[in-house]
Amino acid sequence: MPRAAVMVPLLALGLVTAVWQAPAGVAAEGVKAQAVAAAAPAYSTEPEDPAFYVPPNPLPAGKPGDIIRSKPSKAGAATDKINAWQVMYLSTNALGAPIAVTGTILTPKGKDPKTTPVISFGVGTHGPAFKCTPSYMSEIGALYEQPAVNDFIAAGYSVAMTDYEGYGPNPSKTTYITGKAEGPAMLDIVRAGQRLPDVAWSPSAKVVLRGYSQGGGAALWGAQVQPTYAPDVNLVGVAAGGVPADLTQVALSLDGKKGFGFLAYALLGLDHAYPDLKLASYMNDAGKKMFSDLENGACTVELLTTYANKKLLDYTTTSPVLTPPWLARVAENKLGTKKLSVPVYQYLGAQDDLVDPSQGRTLRKDLCANGTSVQFKEFQSDHITLVYTGNKDALAFVKDRIEGKPATPNCA
Repeated sequence: MPRAAVMVPLLALGLVTAVWQAPAGVAAEGVKAQAVAAAAPAYSTEPEDPAFYVPPNPLPAGKPGDIIRSKPSKAGAATDKINAWQVMYLSTNALGAPIAVTGTILTPKGKDPKTTPVISFGVGTHGPAFKCTPSYMSEIGALYEQPAVNDFIAAGYSVAMTDYEGYGPNPSKTTYITGKAEGPAMLDIVRAGQRLPDVAWSPSAKVVLRGYSQGGGAALWGAQVQPTYAPDVNLVGVAAGGVPADLTQVALSLDGKKGFGFLAYALLGLDHAYPDLKLASYMNDAGKKMFSDLENGACTVELLTTYANKKLLDYTTTSPVLTPPWLARVAENKLGTKKLSVPVYQYLGAQDDLVDPSQGRTLRKDLCANGTSVQFKEFQSDHITLVYTGNKDALAFVKDRIEGKPATPNCA
């Protein structure tokens, strides 16, 4: 493939702005990145067609995965290699109610989509504001995980990329880090690709769930609910890195640290998913302003810079984090409680300062104890670097599952 310069506004959960100069197959070959801390983000406006993201009211009758609307998309850095569509489809929220979710479907040019395997790709944190919507980021060349997506396309696979629940104008109401909403969204976009006439993936196509950070949690949640929620999806494996498996442990390690913005966003996301949590009742005036500013203008770069090293006590009258209602909802979204029916590749960074690696190691133990086939790898890496350096092994795992090779768990 020709060399390409790809502007990405962030290296996952950390750097302010990065400029990439690498082959389109960069995730498989390794990456060279230069952080440009003084540069402005490569995006500042919202999607040109905001109405596309507004669900009809009432929602149409139908099944999870049914298409509500679709249109061609410019998504993907290597547009000469990719056909893409933006979709709105039916899914299910954390309380079991029908919702509309948007996302992007990508297929490799020159291949019949009906014959391709499918990767449901869970993106990492993009932020709560409408301008951060992953499908929009992909359209303007600012999706920081586009190299991994391009690698799947180059391998001859199709990619389904959900935006998760809640992106839209006035403002977005995303349910960030809520696994019980993210898992169904990842499965239902595969169904949407089966039902989109221009794509029409085979119902028997092999499907792998792939994600890192927020996306890693979403991928494992998809695998956890798949046997009962989407048994028609031919799931053959899951590759998940930097997984926020225990939200309590993740949250406690972020307060007062550089990742505070992600803690604040997580509280906002859980509150959107579960209105009974009543986050506003815990806020002081500064908190009301902070959470409003967060929701109306923050993407990942702002989460890391504007909100770095803040403390929750400065924005609340009483912290909600360890109260019984919040602990109960967090417990509902804890991974590792069930055996997963497909092989899992789980990896993490030993120096991860955004997603506590100790809770990731506990997840591995829990999954192994309940009989899940787990291939585990720990890198000497921080969270951000592993977004990219972890792609090579994850891609190899995905290829093995699609080719039907035996899994190689290392639980013992």
